[in-house]
Amino acid sequence: MSTLHRSTVDEATEQSPDVRAAPPLVPASAERGRGGGRSFSSALRGGGRVAGLDGLRTVAVVLVIVYHVEPDLVPGGSVGVDVFFTISGFVITRLLVGEYARTGGIGLWSFYRRRWLRLMPALLVMCAVTALLSVTFALPLFRGAWVAAALAAGSVVNLVRAGDSGTYSDLTAPLSHTWSLGVEEQFYLAWPLLLLVLLRHATARAVLACVAVLCVLPVLWRTVLWDPTAAHRIYNGPDTRADQLLIGALLALVLARLRADDPRLASLRRWAGRLCLPALAVLGLIVWQIPITEVSGWNPVWYTAGFLAAALLTACVVAALDLCPRSWPTRLLSLSAMVWIGRNLSYGMYLWHYPVIRLLSDLGVHGDALLPAGLAATLAAALASYALVERPLLRRDRPRARRLEPVVATGPRSPIL
Repeated sequence: MSTLHRSTVDEATEQSPDVRAAPPLVPASAERGRGGGRSFSSALRGGGRVAGLDGLRTVAVVLVIVYHVEPDLVPGGSVGVDVFFTISGFVITRLLVGEYARTGGIGLWSFYRRRWLRLMPALLVMCAVTALLSVTFALPLFRGAWVAAALAAGSVVNLVRAGDSGTYSDLTAPLSHTWSLGVEEQFYLAWPLLLLVLLRHATARAVLACVAVLCVLPVLWRTVLWDPTAAHRIYNGPDTRADQLLIGALLALVLARLRADDPRLASLRRWAGRLCLPALAVLGLIVWQIPITEVSGWNPVWYTAGFLAAALLTACVVAALDLCPRSWPTRLLSLSAMVWIGRNLSYGMYLWHYPVIRLLSDLGVHGDALLPAGLAATLAAALASYALVERPLLRRDRPRARRLEPVVATGPRSPIL
């Protein structure tokens, strides 16, 4: 399963009104005069939090937890991973292109530092607790978990799993859910560098065309690789899952490109509103009926084009949540409880649910009691992670961010927003 970190990305630091990026790598006056960055100036009017995305995160993380406990209830629950990949690509790219449009550069060191602070401390705490359980108590499901903890801390679980052709080895089993953290963190390493090169040296149209081509390449690569014995390689590879993140990135670039008075933006808003419900319905049908990670779900349709289809469906929903705030799906996903959980706890819930469920199983909690007990214990662990690890670090980082860059007032992309 996936990372479900609010990126999938915590927008709390990056999109807080009083927190701005580090100074650009090059002077703004020099950079704005070349490349396509100047043509993405609409990014200056966006960048605020999209409450519906936080609600969507809550739904996705709950689906993943239910799938891991009761896969028969939601055979396609792993599609929550696909949803989070696309959300992550969208949010991260919107932040990066907004910074470029505002300053003429991208503070790569600042970006990597914020990513590390947001994701790694909580992950390392979870890994440390898991390793401690493995060496302290005789728990069958945690036997040898210190190896899995080391792999998870190094964000390479997905690479190890990609090398398994049959059933997954026991090496990563205790923390196998962290595979998607590796996929996203590997994307975070490469994408800002590539995007910076594109923005500096290509026109806006060329940037969009290049990213669109990049979205198609993983599909072709999966088609070349496809074989039932390559299912793990395709499912876990950062190259074979990149299109799901890049679809979100492409949507962010398109929205940053279109001016508020551009009729194409009005058309995109109209079609996003129309397609949101059908996209949610198809995603729900996948969750309900289509096994993906089981051997029975290893089919060439899903493992070649299916991942791209899931990303496109998610992009329709994300576009509607961003552009159609008055639609009822947006209002439903923007309920305060769902937004708060998605914004503050979704990452911790994803981190902790897998070891928590295994611990409860080792302690004798089974059957119908496991799902409610697992959800309750996961929520408690996520609250502790948020209060004791994640929030204090984010708060400590904010004063420094304010010192580095003055506040820039920005308005909404259009009156409807």
